[in-house]
Amino acid sequence: MIQRKIARIQTHHSAQGFLGSGHLAAAVVDGSNFEQTDPFFLLMDDRLDLPGGHPVGGPHPHAGFETATLVLEGSEASWQTGAFELMTAGSGIVHTEEITTETKLRILQLWLILPPEKRWTEPFFQEIKPERVPTHMTDNSEVRVYSGSSNGLTSPVINQTPVTIVDFKLGTGTERSQQIPASYNGFIYVIEGTVSIGTEQVEKDQSAWLEKTRRTGTSEIIFKAGKQGARFILYAGEPQHAPIVSHGPFIGNSKEDIRRLYHEYNRGRMKHVNDLPESHVRRYV
Repeated sequence: MIQRKIARIQTHHSAQGFLGSGHLAAAVVDGSNFEQTDPFFLLMDDRLDLPGGHPVGGPHPHAGFETATLVLEGSEASWQTGAFELMTAGSGIVHTEEITTETKLRILQLWLILPPEKRWTEPFFQEIKPERVPTHMTDNSEVRVYSGSSNGLTSPVINQTPVTIVDFKLGTGTERSQQIPASYNGFIYVIEGTVSIGTEQVEKDQSAWLEKTRRTGTSEIIFKAGKQGARFILYAGEPQHAPIVSHGPFIGNSKEDIRRLYHEYNRGRMKHVNDLPESHVRRYV
């Protein structure tokens, strides 16, 4: 079996986010090198510590991709620790991320590119409550499968772009393996402790991208936690190898797509996620 190794390691630092004081944000994937990160366009690590008293955030649109939101810490509204949402924006959708009360929250939000033939698919929303996430636990590890498969478990989430998202918590020196198609591009992001892949050690607030291979079949990643244990998220998915154009909240195939999307949004032609028909919503609760 093909053994995947680390190609590069990056360290990520938080800065004040767009919500102002009380919002720290780190761009783990920033969209500047999409040929290398395909199918992952953006990954933000957002930490919120807000006093409440006045609303922050609000409704905004997306189109041409999916957002995958994992709640690392918090209980704001429906975003409880361990919850996961996958929103297929597709042809265009509006959603509201507004906070009005005292809130402590940490989320990872991924922008995942849709296949070109599904770029303008109808919007779809999926949500998994923490207690419904497929989980494998031992004395020294906890593996939570949000998308794809791991350690004999499979997430119920329906994928447009094939993607594996797994949260690993490993005790001191614990080893775990993960199989993914050799064609997948992927990386880990370390939340706590240190973890090794082969001879490379990855530390807290670092991401490590896997070496790409032209071989086919199944590949394997072997993780080993350091002395303090480790918690990290694995993101691995099928590259789409298609050119994209991005601007603001939209991703398209061309600049004309972007102009069209702004036109449709400004004229109120994009549905709010709360108004999607039941056939376009799946809640695993």
